[in-house]
Amino acid sequence: MALLGLIAGSFLSVVAHRVPLGESIVAPRSRCPSCGTQIAAYDNVPLFSYLALRGRCRHCDAKVPATYPLLEAGLAAVFVAILLRYSDDGSEIALGACLAATLATITLTDLEHRVIPNKVLIVAALVAVGLLVAGDRDALAEHAIAAAIAFAVMFLIAIVYPRGMGMGDVKLAGVMGLYLGKAVAPALLIGFAAGALFGLALIASRGAEARKQAVPFGPFLALGGLIAIFVGPDIVDWYTDTFFPG
Repeated sequence: MALLGLIAGSFLSVVAHRVPLGESIVAPRSRCPSCGTQIAAYDNVPLFSYLALRGRCRHCDAKVPATYPLLEAGLAAVFVAILLRYSDDGSEIALGACLAATLATITLTDLEHRVIPNKVLIVAALVAVGLLVAGDRDALAEHAIAAAIAFAVMFLIAIVYPRGMGMGDVKLAGVMGLYLGKAVAPALLIGFAAGALFGLALIASRGAEARKQAVPFGPFLALGGLIAIFVGPDIVDWYTDTFFPG
């Protein structure tokens, strides 16, 4: 799973960079953004090449953004954690890993380009449906209902407050519902809480001017989704057992 996470992180960094620009994710091969030299296969090994070259291009000595190794190492760690969390449930491992990969991708695109690409969301939704049909067909209806409710709630918020919520966020919530099922509820709550805390921190540090600053919301939803992968079902069970016993 660690190796799979490294490979996925390397590939998804390409997806996150190229898809918003309308470029192919297959060709051309990766090049140094500074000198344009094509990167050799032995210099494109996830994480290890970055460490061996000390974060610099072999040809022009320009610094390679730390985003790439951080994504690769982070996704490897998350994949291993998912394996440990759901060691006896292959379906949950697959759903968790694919959702984590999706969340990592949209975090990069939203931070770099302020967009959550439809192509990424469509592929993620199709993968979720395929995994549910192959692994846990009985849960497909529940996950579809959760996706519809999450989409509807976020859509209403976007209508009421369009400056604070984009349609990319709305569609992302629906995709998260496909993967998480009813655990999408705590995921959205965590995302909103994290976004609110970040906004309050900006206002505290920059004053009233911070209210005019646009902040992408996708990464906060991604944080909520990532946490929900591990503890979302437990939060839902605690809530229902506490407030709706029996």
